Amino acid sequence: MCRNIKTLRPPVTPDADEEDFHAAALQYVRKVSGFRAPAAHNREAFDRAVDAVAEATARLLAELEVRGPHARAAVPAEAAG
Repeated sequence: MCRNIKTLRPPVTPDADEEDFHAAALQYVRKVSGFRAPAAHNREAFDRAVDAVAEATARLLAELEVRGPHARAAVPAEAAG
């Protein structure tokens, strides 16, 4: 499911931002709802769902702890040293 959504977790995508979160959320909601673009009467629910998924994505990535040999790559250079 949603094979086109790219991994946003560092170090895979260390510079993911709100635009990336929104794009992933939009793809997810489109897949789950079965609509590429909702009808006018469903637009508000569709947009709320995209916003909620984007918010949950941002929260998840902010709370994840990256460990292992690649963890250093997830820390921006200015913060590391």
